[in-house]
Amino acid sequence: MNIEELRDFCIAKKGVTEEFPFDFDTLVFKVLGKIFALTSLSKWEKGDMTINLKCNPEKAIKLRENNESIIAGYHMSKKHWNTVNVNSGDVSDDLVRKLINHSYDLVVNGLTKKVKLEFENL
Repeated sequence: MNIEELRDFCIAKKGVTEEFPFDFDTLVFKVLGKIFALTSLSKWEKGDMTINLKCNPEKAIKLRENNESIIAGYHMSKKHWNTVNVNSGDVSDDLVRKLINHSYDLVVNGLTKKVKLEFENL
């Protein structure tokens, strides 16, 4: 998976925006203002193709135990975020898509009732 495919997959989701809220390097994907994925563009250019994704804490532990290319979230809450090496041998593009979907769903499910109503009306 390349950065364009990753971007296209994330941005195609309902209610998603892409932003650079921290600097000109960190690409952040949000659903209704809440982050579900972020990555460093300069790291991708250097071959370090990683993405931080939100994850259920129990699932996060299992993923880290079973995939050496999935580690506790870099500069994120280690309990709720994973850093995924996208083009590694033990993480397929299909798994990356599933983990992006999981992250997105966690954020959507955590929205307030009022914001969920807005989401449903998009």
